Amino acid sequence: MAEQIAAPEARSPDSIRDERGNLTAAFVDAVRDALEAGDGARVRALAGGHHESDVGDLIEALEPHDRAVLVRLLGDDFDFAALTELDEAVRLRILEDLPAREVAEGVRELELDDAVYILEDLEPAERAEILSRIPAPERAALARGLEYPEDSAGRLMQTDFIAVPPSWTVGQAIDHMREADDLPDEFYALFVVDPSNRPVGTVALDRLLRSKRPTVISDIAEETLHVVDATDDQEDVARRFERYNLVSAPVVGADARLVGVITVDDIVDVIEEEADEDLKALGGVGDEELSDDFWTTARSRFGWLSVNLVTAVAASLVIGLFADQLQQMVALAVLMPIVASQGGNAGTQTMTVAVRALATRELGPHNALRIVGRELAVGLVNGLVFAVIMGVVAAVWFRLSDLGFVIAVAMVINLVAAALGGILIPLALNRLRADPAVGSGAFVTTVTDVVGFFAFLGLAAWWFGLR
Repeated sequence: MAEQIAAPEARSPDSIRDERGNLTAAFVDAVRDALEAGDGARVRALAGGHHESDVGDLIEALEPHDRAVLVRLLGDDFDFAALTELDEAVRLRILEDLPAREVAEGVRELELDDAVYILEDLEPAERAEILSRIPAPERAALARGLEYPEDSAGRLMQTDFIAVPPSWTVGQAIDHMREADDLPDEFYALFVVDPSNRPVGTVALDRLLRSKRPTVISDIAEETLHVVDATDDQEDVARRFERYNLVSAPVVGADARLVGVITVDDIVDVIEEEADEDLKALGGVGDEELSDDFWTTARSRFGWLSVNLVTAVAASLVIGLFADQLQQMVALAVLMPIVASQGGNAGTQTMTVAVRALATRELGPHNALRIVGRELAVGLVNGLVFAVIMGVVAAVWFRLSDLGFVIAVAMVINLVAAALGGILIPLALNRLRADPAVGSGAFVTTVTDVVGFFAFLGLAAWWFGLR
């Protein structure tokens, strides 16, 4: 099996993946065999030279005890940027298994933002030990990056950028880029700064290269700046990139001086991270990761399962109020889950749209009333349609037209309540500065269950009590 995998230079970059984009079993098995044999040369031939995301996927495909071994056997061929592609739990285990000296050497080769990302989740003592093994200038830059708030622009930025005075010519700027030794590996624009190092404009590379050498930089600089403060939340920065189609943006410190740059590749990671966080929060699973063990996963889910249990008990208490009616008419017990389930699904639809709109700042005070009205209308229309459908089904099923009328009215009531709960609960949580993604699900479910059961069973008790 192992002989079917060629060395990196003898294959295309995609040959280790199948048509679906997954690592091939042959490749993973070959690496695993080489690791078990302790064959460093074979491991380097198989796994060396691949993109960091490919190596990251390979690490997660291996057994936990093989991961640190892979890093050690790859030696200088291992790009520590691959650690940024891993789940936090996997990354921390690998860092714990590696000597501080190796970690220090690895992070020194990374861009500042990647190095900060790897070190930020370590225990303070471990982080301090690694930093102590890094030369002072680089250590100071890393320490400054780690001082910024978590999930802030300062944690994302790179400190390598090109800044030029407005009085330079295009020729001077080009010559500077050709001769300087400390340029960033990738960049998309030059930042124009005043004598105090405050950004006053940008020049995109395409515009620079299309201009004549004698042209003064200030004549071609774009003065509209989308400056990011180092303490800005990364989600707000990502939204700014999306809104203005930015490729890069200057980052300034408290004194408004240029301290770094954020590029779009970092923003893509932020967008994915924030979307992942919101999706998990809606499901009540917190920040758990696929690599977490069963005990960590169980604990992370316990909290909201407990909340859901309380809401389920509340719904059951409503049902208990109508125990006599349920004993007298079995049809009520058969039909009542339909009302609650339909309301729950409608409420979840509205809640999902509302939470996402709040997260992207599309829903706010300026349009909240209009959106509430729209959702109320949607709930009413859908309620009427499904009321007719379910009313006919119930009447034919149990040969009781009155029962069809009762469930039809209950369906309208519950779908309207679901629409209102689905939009008003996220809005209320957001107004209280709580995360709507975290708490909305349990509260919306409570509303739809309680209203659904009470409306259906209460109407049935009232209506049939009159007859």
